[in-house]
This record gives sequence, structure tokens and C-alpha cells, in this order.
Amino acid sequence: MSLAHHQAPRRNFPLLWHQVRYEQLSFWRNPQSAFFTFLFPVVIIAIFGALFRDASGSSYFYGLSALQYYVPTIAAISVLGACYSQLAIVLSTRRQNGILKRVRATPLPAWTYFLGLLAHCIMVSAVDVALITGVGAAFGTPLPTHWAAIAVALVLGAASFCALGVAVASLIRNSEAAPAVVQLVLFPLVFISGSYMPIHSDMLNRISGALPVRPFNLALMGPFAQHSGFDWKDLGVLLAWGAAGTLIAVRRFRWDPRPE
Repeated sequence: MSLAHHQAPRRNFPLLWHQVRYEQLSFWRNPQSAFFTFLFPVVIIAIFGALFRDASGSSYFYGLSALQYYVPTIAAISVLGACYSQLAIVLSTRRQNGILKRVRATPLPAWTYFLGLLAHCIMVSAVDVALITGVGAAFGTPLPTHWAAIAVALVLGAASFCALGVAVASLIRNSEAAPAVVQLVLFPLVFISGSYMPIHSDMLNRISGALPVRPFNLALMGPFAQHSGFDWKDLGVLLAWGAAGTLIAVRRFRWDPRPE
């Protein structure tokens, strides 16, 4: 194996750091988008906190209080927004505007570009989850103790939904259609997965348990509720969906705008 082959990854690390920095700067230089990215889940959990403050000691779902249920599910929704919805829309817009075509013409490897996007999405998701956890704690929800399990679920969930976001972006014809396509996929999944209310239908729970959103909810719910750590079954479902999204993205992703 040649010396140049060994040194290639070293040369790519500065490119990766540059890409992560570029994504972060692009995000924070659009303060309105950044503000509402963090504001929406915080407002939702604050509303739920005000609604369920007096019921914090009662059982809402399998021994959990209402806020113990909603803190992880709203955290999961914030990760979905950062890693699936926004990523699919951003990639569709960049492709239509010719940005992806120009990126492809640079020395930046494709894996470095997408790994930079993933790192950026994980950073945004981590801030969102921290804010939601803090607001939940302000309304009396105990802070979680299984931080390692939360970190693993967060990183794996973010990676899986990023892969699915790229896969969906590869199927979108133009940026105008992106929001509608993204929401068409996400909106039903969020509801049947119990993100906004517990689902007591065994059939729906079995169906949603094989899809990515409910397993992500459950993988976060156990550590947040302090009654379990790693949920290997649900993490495995997330991993399978991440692999499927990666396969579709590798086979179908386009850098050039689709001809009209």
C-alpha cells in the first residue's frame, strides 16, 4: 500500500473540518432560520409543561408522567426536523441552484461533504435536545441519568434520519416540491408513532414499531424516564432504516439539477 494512500485520510480531515465549519456558519448566518429551529420545540415543550404541571406525579403512559413522555418525544421531533426535513429541503434547493454541481467539481470528496452535513445536523440536534431537557427540568421533570444511552440514540437517530433525508432528496424533482414531499412522508409517521399522544392500538404500534420514528421515540424515552438504558431492539430498527436510506442515497442521489 502506497504512502500516498496512507496520507489521503489525513489530507481529508482538514477538508472535513472546513465543511463542518461552512455548514455551521451558513446555519448561524441565517438567524431567523436558526432561531425558529430552536424556538419551535422549546415552545411546544413549554406549552406541554404549563398544561401538565399539576399532573406531574400522575401516570400518563405506562407509569410515566406526561412530561416524562413528552420531553423525549418532542426531542425526537426536533432531531427529525434538523436531520430529515431541513436536510432534504436544503439539498433539493442546493441542487436546483447549481450549488451541488459546483461542489462536485471541487476536490472535496463526496463522503467528506455528507459527513460534514451529518456532523452539523448532530450539533444542531444536540443543542435542541439540551434546550428541551432544560425546559422540561424547569417544569419539574427529573434530569436523565443514562446520558450514554441518550448520546448513542441521538447519534444513531441523527445518522439514520440524515440518510433518509438524503434518500428522499434524491427522489424530489425540484425545490418547490421539497416541503410537500417531506411533510407527506413525515406527518403521518409522527402521529401514528405517538409523538404527540400515546397510541393504544396494538396494530398501529406494531406497524409504527417497524418504521423509524416510534423506535427513535422509545430509544430516547427509556433513558429520559430513567427506567432503562440502551434499547437495542429499537436501535437496531434505526440502524436498519439508516442502512436502507444510505443504499437509496448512494444509488439515486443526483448532483446536477434534473432537466425540465
